[in-house]
Amino acid sequence: MIFEPFTIKGVTFKNRILRSSIGGRTSFYDGTISSAFKNFEKRFAENDVAGIITATITVDEKRWSPLEYAKLSHDRFIKPFQAVVKEVKKYDCRYIVQIGDHGGHTQMSLFSQPEDGKSASAGFDLIFGYRSITTAMTTEEIEQTINNFAEAARRVREAGCDGLEITASKGYLIHQFLNPAINRRKDAYGGSVNKRFRFLEEIVKAVRRKVGPDFLFGIRLSAYDYNFLPINLRLPIVFPLKHYFMGNTIKETLYYGQKLEQLGVDYLHISNGYGFINPKENPGAFPLEEYKMFANATRHLSGKAAARAMLMNLVPKFLLRPIAGYGWKFKPAVNANDAQCFKQALKIPIIANGGFQDRELIESTLQQNKADMVAMARPLLANPNLVSVFKQGKNQPEKPCSFCNRCTARTAVVPLGCYDPQRFSSQDEMEAQILAWSANCDEQLA
Repeated sequence: MIFEPFTIKGVTFKNRILRSSIGGRTSFYDGTISSAFKNFEKRFAENDVAGIITATITVDEKRWSPLEYAKLSHDRFIKPFQAVVKEVKKYDCRYIVQIGDHGGHTQMSLFSQPEDGKSASAGFDLIFGYRSITTAMTTEEIEQTINNFAEAARRVREAGCDGLEITASKGYLIHQFLNPAINRRKDAYGGSVNKRFRFLEEIVKAVRRKVGPDFLFGIRLSAYDYNFLPINLRLPIVFPLKHYFMGNTIKETLYYGQKLEQLGVDYLHISNGYGFINPKENPGAFPLEEYKMFANATRHLSGKAAARAMLMNLVPKFLLRPIAGYGWKFKPAVNANDAQCFKQALKIPIIANGGFQDRELIESTLQQNKADMVAMARPLLANPNLVSVFKQGKNQPEKPCSFCNRCTARTAVVPLGCYDPQRFSSQDEMEAQILAWSANCDEQLA
């Protein structure tokens, strides 16, 4: 089934493999995408993936992270995107832009700014975000953010993209409203399951009005929140404790899925976990040294960030590694069974994500009707020609992704690429692969 075409909302994908949301610092300092961004996307398109889902592109002009990631918060960003879309489509590859807002999980900034701490409710989170305390958004700020999503969606369509995806996962702003441990509001946007869903519901309605009924529009959703993974210090403690330690379970998220289907969403992209990165969305090893690099790079932004970096540097590795790495392990197709629950409950197409690399595993996932398509990022970053490898009848590439997660933790600080030294014959070879996207980057896209 891998190489059977599949159509969603009039958009036909030539096979069942998508490159999932992944991106690096390949834009200019104002958020305008560069030719390095184009080269990055092009390499996957020319290697036969059926479609590309972009990194999360911010809808907010100020709340933007990491630096040198792309923006879609203004019309001036449309034209550079058009050039990328045109290049990708030369290879019969569909282009879907994922938009989102990091909210209180904004990872880094040039200077500390209060906008980066906006969330559903006020609170403290040691791992995610850099602001010491998040601030509850006002109703006016919520309304503005809804409009930000709608306008960004309009720009996606005007850029000529094949579709749009909104991330309601990764612990980003929409997820902060959905999660009962984070959203402790007492107004119309918090409390019950329906009230926590209202923010996403209003975004979906506003986006659909802007892009029209015929434009492909999906949602990335976590099946379970797993608030206790990774181990974190999050305050205040919320009761009942199942909300604090777990967050949403599949009971709530299946309900969200049913509501989204009724609202006219065209597909769901299923992952798991709360926060980026987390062991359920990025199964594999915990990248301790890389997280330490990130912590040190952001330590100047707040007291919390400074304390976090100090802990990472002072606690001995033999103590830090088992604590920080609790729950981190590789599990193939980690979210496929949860995707199947959505597949059985809903009529819209389902995309499964997390822990895919083997042809036989992907084939069985599709054959067993657990999902209609499979999305992956790290294995394609390690081997952009993975689809060609499958076409040759091989189950795995010669040097498969090790799921070490070094790339995911480094993406906010240094150029994106594979940082597993065991996959390369020399450091020079590894560096050449990391910097390959910047080749032939003298042209301007704007």
